[in-house]
Amino acid sequence: MSMSTIVDAVWQGETLPARVARGLLAPAARAFGAVVARRNAYYDSATMSVAALPALSVGNLTVGGTGKTPFAAWCVQQLRARGARPSIVMRGVGDDEWRVHGVLNPNVPVIVSPDRGAGMLVARTRGADCAVLDDAFQHRRASRIGDLVLVSADRWAGAARLLPAGPFREPLSALRRAHVVVITVKAAASARVDDVMAAVRAAAPNVPMAVVRLQPGPLRLAVTVGASSGHGGPQSGMLTHSPEWLAGRDVSIVSAIGDPAAFESQLRDLGAVPGKAWRFPDHHDYSAGDAAQIAAGAAGTSGVVCTLKDAVKLAACWPREAPPLWYLSQSVVVDRGAEALDQVLARLLAARATTTFTAG
Repeated sequence: MSMSTIVDAVWQGETLPARVARGLLAPAARAFGAVVARRNAYYDSATMSVAALPALSVGNLTVGGTGKTPFAAWCVQQLRARGARPSIVMRGVGDDEWRVHGVLNPNVPVIVSPDRGAGMLVARTRGADCAVLDDAFQHRRASRIGDLVLVSADRWAGAARLLPAGPFREPLSALRRAHVVVITVKAAASARVDDVMAAVRAAAPNVPMAVVRLQPGPLRLAVTVGASSGHGGPQSGMLTHSPEWLAGRDVSIVSAIGDPAAFESQLRDLGAVPGKAWRFPDHHDYSAGDAAQIAAGAAGTSGVVCTLKDAVKLAACWPREAPPLWYLSQSVVVDRGAEALDQVLARLLAARATTTFTAG
């Protein structure tokens, strides 16, 4: 059993060992919460400097698994459709998220910088007139027009347990800083979504909410991802199927993401017949040995299905004679709260005309 599997069992499980482990970790979680509270108190009283660009932050409260990357890419697409020239500015954990953005928005500058303020300055020099900050809710040094904060319905365990007893980096009360709380749904039942909304409403009663579905997009052949560009874009004209093509087909599944269970549930809901399901730690850097082992386990099947986040790395080392490697992207569909999201986007668009850059 991998370390990531053990951690997930402790964070999400309701078995006696999981509850005991969380109890033992509770003092560390309280200490972590005290540090977070002091840090937030400092930023609550601090004066923020003017950013090089008006920015929109897409973030969350947890360690991975909420759909930040596809939702941030959706925000970029919405801004471009309304005449803006956005850039994506991100910390760049691992060698996957920035490459995924390059595939989803191939003509948009992607700036990787731990200092989002400095990253926005670079984006400005590259012609951007606004920025989407991927995973910046806790990066409070960078000023922003709005905070869209994601909470996953699929990962909701009934309580917001702080690290290390759970996946939360901040308590639910931190959602009061948000401009819109976005509940993301991959495979969660409607009752689970209602539970999350109730918890959010109790913690941040004055913050608007939206619900978005991250539904499967087209299934694409991934063997040449990265062959046509410097940032992992798939070649045009590659073999593509609708998600329904998976119905009744034997496939193996591989993922190195924050919420592999939800991805696997999506494939089962499409009618796929999963064989071996490989789970690696989030942002895992696949090796040739990993690829060979996964391919060998998929012999005789319709192939291996992964996420785009996996494909931008795994395709480069996929064995030539292996079964096909497919990737399934996530399409964003707004179910509720479209008006609240539109208002935040409109504020960002309006701010482009009034933002002036101040050096230093």
